[in-house]
Amino acid sequence: MKKLLYLYCVTKDNLLTFNFEDLGIAVRSICFQGICAIVSEVLPEDFSEDNLKKNLTDMGWVEKNIRFHEKVIEAVMKNSCLPDRQACVIPFKFGTLFNTEENLKIMLKQHVGKFKTTLKHLEGKEEWGVKVYCDIDKLKANLIHEDKELLSIDKEINFASPGKAFILKKKKDELIKTNINKKLNEYGQLIFEKLNQHSTQSCINKLLPKEVTERKVEMILNSAFLIEKNKAGGFIEAEGALNKISQELGFLLDFTGPWPPYNFTNLKKA
Repeated sequence: MKKLLYLYCVTKDNLLTFNFEDLGIAVRSICFQGICAIVSEVLPEDFSEDNLKKNLTDMGWVEKNIRFHEKVIEAVMKNSCLPDRQACVIPFKFGTLFNTEENLKIMLKQHVGKFKTTLKHLEGKEEWGVKVYCDIDKLKANLIHEDKELLSIDKEINFASPGKAFILKKKKDELIKTNINKKLNEYGQLIFEKLNQHSTQSCINKLLPKEVTERKVEMILNSAFLIEKNKAGGFIEAEGALNKISQELGFLLDFTGPWPPYNFTNLKKA
């Protein structure tokens, strides 16, 4: 059966063929009017429409292939033909496929102007990700020891009758819950705004559950920032300072990058 073309990204550099020998797949360029699509040939038993739907239910298969998808795009970004700089890339979503090389070239022809505009916008920039987690128990303990209203309720409870103490404890629990939610919103917004001062573009993504993050603490912010490479030092410095202060309050910043600009291109297969 004829193989399919798998599209990883579009770049303006005419790259040499990449051989990922450990994965047994050759990656090559297909170019049109100054832009190049980075592709490999894949088997229909993995990536035909019906088989892809079936394989997407196999988490082992998904994780393995998404890692390879990201590995190719990152390798292209880091292996520019031009010395002393990274290639500018437009990453495509996992599972972007074409039946023939001709179909891919038609897509490049239809969108060449948009691709060039996007590549120009992304030139000299890279994506950094910041996820913020919170140890709710630690935050709660800090609030109980620092909040004047909560401390006042505790004093009342010590001298109250059993009935009134019960009501006051309920009031205390509700206040703690309200204050925790308020602090989570305030601190997530503060971190985002502080880091956003160093970016040219930013976005907030959906929060991930513990089953995905495999952490015991809650995620309260999932953000991405598009940073000019010559200003990345200031961004990294700001994140480090925020993380140092945050840990005392029960917050933890998970800082990753640089990445290809996954969150700052809105291009799909035509």
